[in-house]
Amino acid sequence: MEALKYVHPSTRFEKIPTRIFADSRAASHTVARRIAELIRQKQAAGETCVLGLATGSSPVTVYAELVRLHREEGLSFRNVVTFNLDEYYPMQPDALQSYVRFMHEHLFDHIDIPPEQIHIPDGTVPRDKVADYCRWYEDEIRKSGGIDLQLLGIGRTGHIGFNEPGSGRDTRTRLITLDHITIVDAASDFFGEENVPRKAITMGVGTILEAREIVLMAWGEGKAPIIREAVEGPISDHVPATYLQEHPNTTVVLDLAAAAELTRVKTPWLAGEVQWDDFLVKKAVIWLGTTLQKPILKLTNRDYMDNGMGELVTEYDTAYNINIRIFNELQRTITGWPGGKPGAAYYDKPVAQEPARKRVLIFSPHPDDDVISMGGTFIRLVDQGHDVHVAYQTSGNIAVFDDDVIRFADFVNDYHEAFDLKQEVTRSLFQTIRQQLAQKKPGEVDSPEVQTIKGLIRRGEAKAACRYVGIPDDHVHFLDMPFYETGRVKKKPIGEEDVRIVRELIEAIEPHQIYAAGDLSDPHGTHRVCLDAIFRAIDQLKDRPWMQQCYVWLYRGAWQEWELEQIDMAVPLSPDELLRKRRAIFKHQSQKDRPLFPGHDSREFWQRAEARNRETARLYDLLGLPEYEALEAFKRYYFT
Repeated sequence: MEALKYVHPSTRFEKIPTRIFADSRAASHTVARRIAELIRQKQAAGETCVLGLATGSSPVTVYAELVRLHREEGLSFRNVVTFNLDEYYPMQPDALQSYVRFMHEHLFDHIDIPPEQIHIPDGTVPRDKVADYCRWYEDEIRKSGGIDLQLLGIGRTGHIGFNEPGSGRDTRTRLITLDHITIVDAASDFFGEENVPRKAITMGVGTILEAREIVLMAWGEGKAPIIREAVEGPISDHVPATYLQEHPNTTVVLDLAAAAELTRVKTPWLAGEVQWDDFLVKKAVIWLGTTLQKPILKLTNRDYMDNGMGELVTEYDTAYNINIRIFNELQRTITGWPGGKPGAAYYDKPVAQEPARKRVLIFSPHPDDDVISMGGTFIRLVDQGHDVHVAYQTSGNIAVFDDDVIRFADFVNDYHEAFDLKQEVTRSLFQTIRQQLAQKKPGEVDSPEVQTIKGLIRRGEAKAACRYVGIPDDHVHFLDMPFYETGRVKKKPIGEEDVRIVRELIEAIEPHQIYAAGDLSDPHGTHRVCLDAIFRAIDQLKDRPWMQQCYVWLYRGAWQEWELEQIDMAVPLSPDELLRKRRAIFKHQSQKDRPLFPGHDSREFWQRAEARNRETARLYDLLGLPEYEALEAFKRYYFT
C-alpha cells in the first residue's frame, strides 16, 4: 500500500493516495493483509514490527481478520510491539468504554503478543503526573525504533487520534480537551453526553507523522464530507487530518459510501474523461440542474459545455434530448400508489399493478424506524388495502431512559394496589429494580429485569403506532434478533440464528414487497447488521418462485436520505399525510423530546424526517417536477 507514483487524471484533486472499495469488509481485509505482510517481512529479517493502533468502529473488522490469520494461517505476533493512539481521561482500564478493554476484546486476547509489548495510554495516571507520563510514552516509541505502520480513523471534526481542530503540526503525546462534536459522537457509547469524559491522552500530530507508513480508514456516508476536506482540501490545523498530505507514505482506504464526496465519485466529469453510462448521465444532469438552480428542461447546450459535460451534448445531439430523457426518468419514479396503481401501465410506474392486493413486509431495525423513515408510505399501503406486516428486528431496549423504567414499574405496582390484587411479587420486583438503577454506574449494563422492561416499553410503543396506522396486532412481529441483546451499545456479530429468524418470517408471509432500512449512517451500526441479515436471508430464498415476483425497497430518513439519482420510487405526501406520519412517530414516547442516542443531529427524529422529506420534494420541484409537500424516497434492491 505504498504511495502511488502515478496520478490518474480522475484522482488529480486528491492530495493523498486513496483506495476505494465496494464495502468496508473488503477494505478491512486488504488493510489486515498489509499488516500481516509487514509483520512477516520483519519476522523474516529478525526484526521487531512496531504498530500504531486505533480504536473505534473503523478498525474492528481489520482486527477480526488479523485474529483469523493468527488462528487459521499461523500469523504470529511475538515480534510485534504496539502503541495505541489514545485513551479517554480519566478512564479505568476495565470500564466498558476503555480502549484498554476494547483492544483486548477485539485483538490482544486472541493472539500471541507478549503483554509487555502492548502500550496503551493510561487513563488512571494522576493529573499532576500526566505530562511526565506523556514524555515517557514518546520515549518508549523512540526506544522501540519508531512506528512502522500507523492505523488511523477520522472523526467528524477531522481529528486523527484525539488531535482536535487547532492541533499543530508538531504536537506530541499530551492531554487534550475534547471538541463538543467529538463528545456528541461518543455519547452513545457512554449512554449520554453528560457521561463522556471531557479530556483524553493522545499521540500528537507530529508523533503520528513520524510513522514510516500510515493507513487512514473511513466507512459510511457520515464520514464522506470530512474525507473530502482531508483528501482534497488545503492543509489546515482546523482539519488536523490534512497534515497527512505532507506524509510521503500515507494511504486513505475507503468504502464507496465514505468516498461519496470525492470529486472522482461525486462529479467525475470534472476530474477528467469518463465512460458515460445511464446512471452517470442521470447523476450528471441532476447535479447540473441543482448546481445551476434550473429545471432540467431549461438546461442549455451552453450549460453543459461550461460544466465539463460537452461530451453529452455531442453524443445526444442537443441538450433537449438529454433533458427530456432524464426528466421522464425522474417523473416515472413518482407514484402515489407504492403497492401498484390499478390500471396503470408498468412501464410508466415503478411498481407492477398485479396483484392488486399485495402482501407487504416492512422490516424496521428499531421499533420506530418504520414510521420515522417511511411512515407516509406505510399509511398509504394500509389505506390502499394491502396486506401489510411489520417486523421489528431488535428490541431497541438500550435506547430507553432509566426513569421510564421506574415510571412503568411504578404503574404496575400501583395498578395491583388499586385493584387489590396479589402484589407481593410485584412489590418485590419494583423495589429490586429501583435499587438496581440507583446503584447503576453511567454506561453500566442493565440487569436482565431492566432490559426486559425497556424492551416491553418499546414494544408497547410500536404496537400503538401500528394500531394508529391501521395494522392489526397479529401482523406485528417482534423478532428480537440475538445479535442485539447484549445490553451494550456494542453488539455481537451477526449469526446464523439472526438470519434464520428473518428468513423464516419471509417464508411464512411470502411477500410481494419487502421494505428494509438502507440508512447505513446509523451510528450504532444496527441498521447495517439488520440489512445484512435481510440480504443473506433473501439470498437463501431467491430461487423460490414467489420470491422471483418480490420487489425489495430500501428506505432512509432517520439519519440521511437517498441522493436523487439513486431514487427509484418517490411517494408524495400531502400535508395531512405528513401530519399523520408525525402522530405515528409520537406514539414512540420514550424517544420523544430527547432520544437517548440522538447522534450528531440535535433535532428530534420526526423533525429530521420531515425536513428530509420536504427537501426531497423541493429538489424535485427545482428540477421541474410537480410540487409536493413532501416525498419519501426508496431505492430498489435487485437480488437476481
